This record gives sequence, C-alpha cells and structure tokens, in this order.
Amino acid sequence: MIKIYSTTWCGPCASAKRLLDELGQTYEEIDIEEKGISRQDLQEITGGSTVPQIIINGKPIGGFDSLLKMKQDGTLKEMLK
Repeated sequence: MIKIYSTTWCGPCASAKRLLDELGQTYEEIDIEEKGISRQDLQEITGGSTVPQIIINGKPIGGFDSLLKMKQDGTLKEMLK
C-alpha cells in the first residue's frame, strides 16, 4: 500500500506519481489542501512537512528525492515485494 500526500501544484509530487505509474504501482493520493491537512498535521502524520510525503507499507520514506534514490539503489524494489 502506497500513500502520497501531495498538492495539485507540486512538481515533485507529479514526478513521484509519474515514477510510480512507470513502475506499475497503484497508490492512494491525498491532496492535503483538499482535505484541509495543515503542514503541522502532515508532520504529525508522516514525519515531514513538505510535499510529497510518501508512505510505503506504513513506513514513511520522505519525498520524491528519497523515492528516486530508493529506485536507483534497489531498496524500492525490495520494499514493494
């Protein structure tokens, strides 16, 4: 299960979703503005206050840079098994 906390105007959010789409992964997208989630709430939920915040199998991994690094070093593939 993958969750992405994002906004509609966020470039790194779009990049993270595009990468997951390319990998054939499904995810739940949660628009923090639409849902009324403050940055403080986001920090409490995910451990980070910027978007995107990505959670895979209940584990917060951070944003797009972290996702890309995990793809490159193979840890993302292992986590998605």
